[in-house]
Amino acid sequence: MTPGSDSPPADPGAPAAVAAPSKHAPAGAPAGAALPASGQDPLYAPIVLDGVPTADELVATLRSYLPDADFPMVRRAYAFAGRSHMGQVRKSGEPYFAHPVAVAFLLTRLRLDSASICSGLLHDVAEDTAVSIGEIGARFSEEVGQIVDGVTKLDQIKFSSQQHKQAENFRKMLVAMSKDIRVLLIKLADRLHNMTTLQHMKPDSQKRIAQETLEIYAPLANRLGIGWMKAQLEDLCFRHLHSEEYENLAKTIGLRQSERQAYVNEVVGELRELMEREGLAHATVYGRPKHLFGIWRKMENGKIPYEQIYDVQGFRVLVDDVKECYQALGAVHSRYKPIPGRFKDYIALPKANRYQSLHTSVIGPHTERIEVQIRTQQMHRLAEEGVSAHWRYKERGESISLRDEERFTWLKQLLEWHTGVKDSDEFLDTMKVDLFNDEVYTFTPKGDVKVLPRGATPVDFAYAIHTKVGDRCVGAKVDGSMVPLRHPLRNGNIVDILTRADAKPSQDWLDFVATARAKNKIRAYVHAEQRARALELGNDLLEKAFRRVKCSIARAQAHERMPEVLSWFGVSLWDDLAVAVGFGKVEPEKAVRQLFPDANPPEPKPVAADSKRKRKPKKETASIIVSGEDDVMVRFAKCCSPVPGDQVIGVVTRGRGITVHQRGCTKVLDADPLRRIECEWNIHPGATATVTIRIYTENASGLLAAMSQRFTEAGIDIQSANCRVIDGRRAINDFVVSVVDVRQLNKVIADLSRLRGVSKVERVRT
Repeated sequence: MTPGSDSPPADPGAPAAVAAPSKHAPAGAPAGAALPASGQDPLYAPIVLDGVPTADELVATLRSYLPDADFPMVRRAYAFAGRSHMGQVRKSGEPYFAHPVAVAFLLTRLRLDSASICSGLLHDVAEDTAVSIGEIGARFSEEVGQIVDGVTKLDQIKFSSQQHKQAENFRKMLVAMSKDIRVLLIKLADRLHNMTTLQHMKPDSQKRIAQETLEIYAPLANRLGIGWMKAQLEDLCFRHLHSEEYENLAKTIGLRQSERQAYVNEVVGELRELMEREGLAHATVYGRPKHLFGIWRKMENGKIPYEQIYDVQGFRVLVDDVKECYQALGAVHSRYKPIPGRFKDYIALPKANRYQSLHTSVIGPHTERIEVQIRTQQMHRLAEEGVSAHWRYKERGESISLRDEERFTWLKQLLEWHTGVKDSDEFLDTMKVDLFNDEVYTFTPKGDVKVLPRGATPVDFAYAIHTKVGDRCVGAKVDGSMVPLRHPLRNGNIVDILTRADAKPSQDWLDFVATARAKNKIRAYVHAEQRARALELGNDLLEKAFRRVKCSIARAQAHERMPEVLSWFGVSLWDDLAVAVGFGKVEPEKAVRQLFPDANPPEPKPVAADSKRKRKPKKETASIIVSGEDDVMVRFAKCCSPVPGDQVIGVVTRGRGITVHQRGCTKVLDADPLRRIECEWNIHPGATATVTIRIYTENASGLLAAMSQRFTEAGIDIQSANCRVIDGRRAINDFVVSVVDVRQLNKVIADLSRLRGVSKVERVRT
């Protein structure tokens, strides 16, 4: 592109155009020096490439906001970078040099200094050519060399388990940013321009880069307060990650553009009239369309169509000071009815990135909802330029002011923390990673990044590493300290998962894990384990049922009618039938009747009267009937100690048959419904159940004898007693007793409560 006649005059000392050499000249030019034309290094000679904005155009843009910039150095950087990239071509077919020039122009939009512009031009030279960082520093300035070095060291960050140095790459970016924020600004500009030409990459590369940009660079732009850059990055990511939705939404908005523009003009006219009546005639009023990704995300989150998004068009009012902001707000609310709950005062309470503005949603003309943002010109500049609006790098190497530093305390903390911190793992345990608001960035001891949702726990982290690590997890260390498995993780945590070969997932983990992956893996393991238990129990019940009709399991399985029987129960395999029986969904007797419809179980053999008299009396315990079977292996849960008369339910437990609980027991409520099985008491005369009664009393003589007397009067045997004195005045007495049923238990509890010196009697449920 040849400079036009309206191009700015050449800077003093600017060399005349010469032919570009094919190789680099030797290094060694003084830093920042402009050599006279007679001794000018050929690499600094002006260069013009078709389709690439010229150095004159770049300098003119820089001069528009920074008239005392080092323009000769910018021209030298432009020429040197152009010749360094000579012959290199982008995938789009354009000269590679078009990319660093585009980055430099994006940096002028952020109103950065000449060192930043030169670094933007040179940011790929050390990485893609034979030029070293040392040569760049020698030819231009140590400052430029350090910035280019910071950008060059940033390896491409990939959030993929295949990368072994994810944490170190992320650390490098944060370290470079904490040293000099311009490093990050150049990286953002670099990424933004690359995103505009992403269509020339392979589809899988497009998806990967777009996802990476959406997860890292767009949030960083937002954290730095650069609103326009965040919006552009998100829209470009949207275009490549959800191309069909992007095209449909863009088409829909395009079709309604003329209609919307007429409405925008009407609202802007009314707002200007309002400001004039309020004495704010100098206020700037304009309408702005919301970016596509923001609209699409609102549609997705609310599950609503585009037609129901009322604030696709926002309106801004820019005034001179804070007092006028609230004055303008009053005028807007006096004209339009505000929507309750839709007012936000970011002036009094700025966002984390120092964004300030008043946001209000009102019912505008024609009863449409509109959003109005009111801010000062300075707030608007901050909202557009973000950190660069205050983090000003003065020309000629002057440092930033303390006042500017205090505007962004989080960046100041980055700088302070970096001083003296050498260990990579320690570095990660800081607020640096707290740039991201919706996700938690955690690290393995080896430095691999694990991105988890807020509220995630060490169990989520373990499953993010590998399913086997999650299944065998028994504990966790966070930053070197042991924590509970339900401990919520924070940004920067280094998590070390402790495992044991014989460990297994607990269903209780489902109460606190946050990721879908962890939940699915836990459920799958628990279900498989429960199925194995149900299979074992079901086979046992079926074997007993078939034995009553003198048929073995093997014979039943091989029976020619078995496929028909399985089909009748809605299953295809014997194991499926056994599992259904184990879970209590199918009674084993039904399977027997389906296979042998004419078979009748043998009658129990009568017992001779004299044999009964000869048999030694045996004390029986209360038993349970499960799915019609009374010989199923059961045990009574110690957590609730059910006794005859209590409403009970069984829970299938591995290796222990069925555990019987009271129906209201919390352990039952927490158990998987598939493990629950209906059961009932099978009461035999003289059968008893064991229960523990705890009695709180005074430490008085004669009370133990009185309590024992009450048990004797109630016909209850005491199996054991544990009596202990507390603080010399009170006593706790635990009695393990055998009761016939819950009525007998409740009666003796009432009798004990009436004794003098007894303060409380309760049934123990551990």
